[in-house]
Amino acid sequence: MSTINTDKQAIAEVLERGVEKIFPTKKELADKLMSGQRLRLYCGFDPSAPSLHIGNAILLNKLAQFQALGHEVIFLIGDFTGMIGDPTDKSAARKTLTRDEVLANSKNYQKQASVYLDFSGDNKAKVMYNSDWQDDLSFKDLIGLSANFTVQQMIARDMFQERLKQEKPIFLHEFLYPLAQAYDSVAMDVDLEIGGNDQMFNMLAGRDLMKALGKKDKAVMTLKILADASGAKMGKTSGNALFLNTEAPDMYGIVMSWPDEVIVPALELATTMAWEEVKTIAKDLKAGANPRDAKMRLARELTALCHGQKAAEEAGERFKTTIQQKSAPSDITSLPLKNCPTVLDGLINYFGEAKSKGELRRLVEQGGVSINNEKVKDINSQLSRGDVIKAGKRDWFKIS
Repeated sequence: MSTINTDKQAIAEVLERGVEKIFPTKKELADKLMSGQRLRLYCGFDPSAPSLHIGNAILLNKLAQFQALGHEVIFLIGDFTGMIGDPTDKSAARKTLTRDEVLANSKNYQKQASVYLDFSGDNKAKVMYNSDWQDDLSFKDLIGLSANFTVQQMIARDMFQERLKQEKPIFLHEFLYPLAQAYDSVAMDVDLEIGGNDQMFNMLAGRDLMKALGKKDKAVMTLKILADASGAKMGKTSGNALFLNTEAPDMYGIVMSWPDEVIVPALELATTMAWEEVKTIAKDLKAGANPRDAKMRLARELTALCHGQKAAEEAGERFKTTIQQKSAPSDITSLPLKNCPTVLDGLINYFGEAKSKGELRRLVEQGGVSINNEKVKDINSQLSRGDVIKAGKRDWFKIS
């Protein structure tokens, strides 16, 4: 078993960096950490997509900080709750998934999480699946657990009130999702649960259930959420998520396309950069430093975490060449002319199933494609050997 780090400054950083709220209080959790008690903590990840994303990375980063202090970390895969679908902030019920679908989605989760968490050694993070206990609950058990909550508690949630106003349906299984998540805390007998601030209701339900069943006074830590310029959460539902399986050049480019307002929050929440250095960058930006340099640092940090330092450096060089200097990359894809007589044919061959024919048609018509640095808006424009085509901001190919 690992030694518990009770360094006051290290604990202060864990309780400050990226943290929104702590229940019951920050002081009570700090006292537990300072006492040398080894805490068991977890965060749950419902496999609603085949890859983790930047919002998940924020949570993994915080788990890793606790692991570095010597505490027991559980990486919970919600293969049961993922079939229900968390209704939090949803204007309509989520599509229910099968067990096979959620297991297929979570296939690479541990590998992606290992970017932040250590799954080996004396204090390795544990991978658990909540179907191990949720599947065993009887209808009698469910009735007993549900007796600890009221309909008023559930229906008071903002998204349910909004649906009532719009006369949209609220399904009974959506009421049961917080109960299922709450039972995870009981089954694992945890001391602390970590989640985004949008998960506060669900996590506090677990705190209430543990107290009601005489277990313990579980602590809850909510983290800040990475949001875009409009204030919308950068996630799957918003359509602006950065998935952790994104190829290095695309990951670097996507981060560089983020608004400047995201730079400091992303450095704070999702990178392992020293906390004091993040504060210095924030101070410099406020004093008028060029945000481009800080954004390139952010892009390099996130890409290196997911793909390694070499891949991050190569992605950075490719970005400078293709975006800043508007030149074709050295590793440009070649396509045979016989398959690409027109610009639309070339795009279809290059993107394959990644983009529909309609998307590619609009890309051309809206001026997003150029041949030899000349914009084209006719999908039937003829291609010749040696032509270099740029599609969007980051995709290039040439005709051989």
